[in-house]
Amino acid sequence: MSNEYILFDALLCRRFEKFIADRGLKGEVRPDPIEGFVVTLRDDLPDDVEQAIEDEYDALMTEQAGLIEAAGDSGERTLMRVVATLADGSSCLVQLPAAQARRLFEHFSVEEIHDLVSAIVQSAMNPVEGPMCKKP
Repeated sequence: MSNEYILFDALLCRRFEKFIADRGLKGEVRPDPIEGFVVTLRDDLPDDVEQAIEDEYDALMTEQAGLIEAAGDSGERTLMRVVATLADGSSCLVQLPAAQARRLFEHFSVEEIHDLVSAIVQSAMNPVEGPMCKKP
């Protein structure tokens, strides 16, 4: 297993790589097939290191959202992608309209967005028929 982080801006991606390298870690960076870059790190990191990486990524995502907002309605970005975890533990990418994705990033952390999108995908893939409330 590994942790993946997506960044759309090359400069922000390089800053994230440097942040990781400054902690003695090496991430694999590959271009995203649609847009941007995916940085992959191993997932067996100490909790404090992982938290520092998440905090930096959140800060970069906030900066990235500002860059997207500054681009205005030029149509440059019409989609954003979020990694979702499926019930079997595998990952998939979910595309969201940029306007809704921006609103999510304004109010939720990256981890909360991942959890929300994962729950929606899992529910859609395994629909439950019948009433929402049932007696045991």
